[in-house]
Amino acid sequence: MAQIRVFPATLLLLAALIVWPSAADEWPQWRGPNRDGVWAETGIVDRFESPRIALKWRVPISAGYSGPTVANGRVYVTDRITEPEEFERVHCFDWQSGEPIWSHRYECPYGKIGYKAGPRASVLIEAERAYSLGAAGHLFCFDAADGTIRWSRDLASEYKIRMPIWGIAASPVIEDDLLIVQIGGEGDACVCALDKISGEERWKALPDDASYSAPIVIDQAGRRVLVCFTADRIVGLDPRSGRLYWEYPMPWEKWPIGISTPVLHENLLLVSDSHQGSVLLKLATDGPTAEKVWHCRKDSVPKGGALHCLISTPMIDGQHIYGADGRGILRCLRLATGEQLWDDKTAVPENNWATIHLIRNGDHTWMFNERGELIIARLTPDGFQELSRARLLDPTTAQLRRRDGVTWSHPAFAYRHVFARNDEELVCADLSKEGVIE
Repeated sequence: MAQIRVFPATLLLLAALIVWPSAADEWPQWRGPNRDGVWAETGIVDRFESPRIALKWRVPISAGYSGPTVANGRVYVTDRITEPEEFERVHCFDWQSGEPIWSHRYECPYGKIGYKAGPRASVLIEAERAYSLGAAGHLFCFDAADGTIRWSRDLASEYKIRMPIWGIAASPVIEDDLLIVQIGGEGDACVCALDKISGEERWKALPDDASYSAPIVIDQAGRRVLVCFTADRIVGLDPRSGRLYWEYPMPWEKWPIGISTPVLHENLLLVSDSHQGSVLLKLATDGPTAEKVWHCRKDSVPKGGALHCLISTPMIDGQHIYGADGRGILRCLRLATGEQLWDDKTAVPENNWATIHLIRNGDHTWMFNERGELIIARLTPDGFQELSRARLLDPTTAQLRRRDGVTWSHPAFAYRHVFARNDEELVCADLSKEGVIE
């Protein structure tokens, strides 16, 4: 039975009265305001004062892979509980205090879905609506302030999803009046667009299997283009109709494993995959077409120096690419050719599926690794320069049972604070200089 829990009215009133900094950035969706892993706020610390970052608040939650999102003075995150029954949950907290505002839970057996720790996709907030997509395909549109359900869809049953091994993971994206999801539905329903207000289907497209990679929407040749990395190919679609503009075949090997998000830099598009390496596409400026610049994989380059991203999404800075491969090795490549300039194994201990999330802030790159550490660094063609490192969270084992666990979820950066989670708690820490938000 679905259940909404709205916390005491006094808390809701206090939350509504809190004024968050109007000049500060928010983090309302996967990878930030523009879905590009860029944190634009200034007045941020340059170094940590101690080996462990002081927390502003911490609240208990259960396990899950989804990273938190932040908007309108509220923090959203999803998790999963298994006793006495299997439920997924969506939570909303006050950003300043961590006080709960509302929570919703719904029955959700995972069946054959692997990696059972919890939901993958981050909650997306737009205006006063919050959208959550669970690992088994439960899609909800909530009133962002009080948790009232505006509409919901059971996508797995409605679209007969060919469920990926690790469930539905690609965070939805909004384009104008559409909410677009990659779900791998039966027939031509790999990608579906729903009316964001009513939840009604507007179009569906592609017979492909689903990957775990979140779609993005870009500008190309004077029009909007939906870029989606499915289990079979990289495509550019008309976001209004789902019509195919261009494609680059990238069929899966062994099993579909694409997770990292496509990265746009001027008229270049970078996509990286753990099995197939990285491909750079040039997007035409006179029409919606694309062509390969290079496709590099470790079995085709000297000394295996290619970037094969798994959970981590790479970034492009100037004429260079920086990213962490499927073992956590940090690499720098020439943008023009894909040639590796250097690699580094100090940002995170090398291991299968070791993870580092890269967030650009000015000339610094903030890195959150699977050990729960925040690293402030400079990444240049000359190498990895670590400026400061401190522990934010302890690893936990529900996401991955090895050693003492991992912290795989992407953090959020908003109001000059960081918000991060493991399998036991959601935490917030102040990263502003002088500890004051202007």
